[in-house]
Parts: sequence; C-alpha cells; structure tokens
Amino acid sequence: MTATVAPRAVERAKVAVGAAFTINGLAIASWISRVPAARDQLGSSSSRLGLLLLCASLGSVLALPASGAVVHRLGPARSAFCGGSVSVTGMLVLAAGLTAGGAPLAALGLFLLGAGIAFWDVSMNVEGADVEHRLGRAVMPRFHAGFSLGTVAGGLGGAAAAALEVSLAAQLVVTAVLVLAALAVATRSFLPVEEAPDQTAGSRSGASRAWREPRTLLLGLLVLTFAFTEGTAYDWLAVGLTDGYGAGEVLAATGFAIFVAAMTAVRIVGTTLLDRYGRVPVLRAGAVAALAGVVLFVLSPSAPVALAGAVLWGAGAALGFPVGMSAAADEPARAAARVSVVSSIGYTAFLAGPPLIGFLADATGILRAMLVVLVALAVGAPAVGAVRPAVAQGRVAA
Repeated sequence: MTATVAPRAVERAKVAVGAAFTINGLAIASWISRVPAARDQLGSSSSRLGLLLLCASLGSVLALPASGAVVHRLGPARSAFCGGSVSVTGMLVLAAGLTAGGAPLAALGLFLLGAGIAFWDVSMNVEGADVEHRLGRAVMPRFHAGFSLGTVAGGLGGAAAAALEVSLAAQLVVTAVLVLAALAVATRSFLPVEEAPDQTAGSRSGASRAWREPRTLLLGLLVLTFAFTEGTAYDWLAVGLTDGYGAGEVLAATGFAIFVAAMTAVRIVGTTLLDRYGRVPVLRAGAVAALAGVVLFVLSPSAPVALAGAVLWGAGAALGFPVGMSAAADEPARAAARVSVVSSIGYTAFLAGPPLIGFLADATGILRAMLVVLVALAVGAPAVGAVRPAVAQGRVAA
C-alpha cells in the first residue's frame, strides 16, 4: 500500500477511515446496549448468555488469523466492505433468531457478526495506520474515538428504542440497512492500493515472522488486557446495572452510553496526551484509572455512584487498544502482519471473557464477577513498555 496520492486524497481517506470506525461502533452497540433484552427474550441465564456472547467472539477469533492476508490480497477498502457485509448478515440472522425465540439461530447470527467485525476491524486499522504515516502525525486515537462515538450513538439509540418499546429485532434490521449503506460510501474514499508482484508471498512471511517477535507478542498481551477491560464493560455493564442495582432497561442502556462517552472523550484528547507525556506514562495512568473505576462500579452503594465508576472505567480503558494498534504499525511495511497478530491475541479476550464472567456471575453474582478485570490489569501492566515507538535503526525510543 505504497501508491503515491495527493494530500487531498489523504485527507479524504482520513475522514473515510474515521467514518468506518464510527459505523463499526454503531453496529456493535446496536446489539450490546440491549443485551438484557436479548437475554430476557431468549430466557437465558447468565452462564447461557455468556456462551451466547462467546459465539460473536469465536467468530472474530477464527477470522482474525486470515485477516492480514485478506487485507493484502483485496486491499483495506474491499476487505472492510466485505467484512461489513458479513456483519450485516449476522445482524439480520440475529434478528430472526430473536423473533423466533431460537437461541441456535441467534448464536449463528452473532458468529457471523463477530467474523465480519474482525475483517472490518483489521482493514480499517491498517488503513488508519497508512493514513497516519502519510500525515506524519498521530491520529489513531481519534479514529478509535470515532468508534466510541459510534458506540455512544448506538447506546443512545438502544436506550431510545427501549423507551419507545421498539423490539431489538426491529432495531437490528434498521441498523443493518443504515450500516451497509454508510460503509459503502465511506470505503470509496480509502487510499488506492498499489499492486506488487510479491505482495502475497511477502505478507505470508511477514505474518510468520511477526508471531516470533517479542515486542509484537507483548503488544498483543497489552491489547488483550485492555480489550478484556473494555469488553467486559461492553458485554456486562448493562447487565450489572440491571441485576446488581435493580436498574431498568432504559437506565442500563444509558449507563452503557455513559461508559462509551467517557472513552470517547479520552480518545479525542488522546493525541494531545500522547504527544505531551508519551505512550507509556499515559497507558500506565489509564490502567490505574480503569482499576479504580471497576472497584467503584462493583462496590458502589447505589446506581448513580456506580455510574461514576463507569466513567473512570471507560476513561482508563480508552487508549490501550488504539495505542497498541498504532505501536504495532510503527513500521508501515510490516503493519498489516503485525496488526493482524496483535488483533488475534487481543481478541482472545472477547473469546474468554463472556463465558468466564457469565459462569462467575452464576456462582457469585454479576458485580463480584467483574472483579476479574483487576486480575487482567495486573497481568498486562508489565507489557506497557512495549508501546515505546520503534526506531528504524533497531533501537527503541524512550
């Protein structure tokens, strides 16, 4: 992806990538914000809900190892649109499963949704890294802020749909149509791809080598930690408010929107924070804030205080994923392979997280189950140093 393009085309691509991230967040939040409604409609326990959520994570994890090669072969624009198409298909199948009350059909829909999101995710991150390098300044956190804005919109849309008593199935159908149309427009402005005769072979050797690089693996561990911290809130925060604090569906969906709003705010100012203080100090501060937020959310005496914990939780978790992706793409020539590897490792959090929290919730209650996030943060904290920018001479910058 080294084609020479005009500055205006790069600026258009920057807007298009931001749009792709925003649409991605909207697609995910349209489902996640109303998980309690899906659970009630399907008559699932917490552990069965965890297994259902696992289907989306399984689809993502199985799709990710091939994503780097697919992006190299098709280019980020076509890969993102194809991934979005699979995701939309999953949303429609999920809607059918909810309407019919069939958990297996809903599970298939979530599997397709997760698989499509994986290709879409890697494609837009690779495109975002290319745009970032062409611009010569950090913009990846703002792309991820676009994702958070999309989840805010999706969360508020879910709350509104719940308040208006619109079924989740109907909401998913409308969202699916809007998502596919918007993504088709956005990907048309992605950067052009320059074909290279040895592109496929190069991408294969690059992916194999990336799996043996200590820094890349540490970045994967770091992204896994923050993905688990973020993903636990995405999957279970609304349920925690409902079951742990007796909140209604509207307040639960609003709480989810508050969490992602905090993430959005920090991601918007993230480039300024990173430029001023550096990647490592910012992520260390984020880990501490996330830890404090989880403790406050779990141990709060009331729902309003728990919402304050959700703000800290979201703010602390905000920059781990985008900074990890940006660090993996420090060298543009190997960005796709490394982003694919880091994503593959990071997404295992979404594979293990939902059932783990679900089974713990059945045994101890949903709020206590969320304390496992503290363990993840303790394990992943030592990997923060891996985000120091890589230098071409083979050194690592301070």
